[in-house]
Amino acid sequence: MGGRSMAVFNILICDARDGEPKLTPFTFELGPHESPTVGLALQKSGIATAINDPCLARKGCFGVFGKRKDWDSPIYEGDRLELYSPLLVDPKAVRRKRANQNQDAKFQAAASKRKARRL
Repeated sequence: MGGRSMAVFNILICDARDGEPKLTPFTFELGPHESPTVGLALQKSGIATAINDPCLARKGCFGVFGKRKDWDSPIYEGDRLELYSPLLVDPKAVRRKRANQNQDAKFQAAASKRKARRL
């Protein structure tokens, strides 16, 4: 062997980019000078060729166990690498709309109280 050992790494890949999420076990080997990162797992699985791959151009399109990760984030044995579909609605816009609805409800309640006092 000459001191060169290949480490075997087992993870799960959850691909939710096209409709129903598909969970697939994936095993890859680490070379002697490779460290297990999200980017390396994406490359070894054939999902991406490099950090600037067009399929990963969108921010937050992959993560581990529901947490967004960067290309060079470490990955551990048994982790679930997730590929996310694009957001259909901007979460900030939804929160803003909900806050405005709550504000409108407060104004309406205050107006009806004032109206009740006048009667």
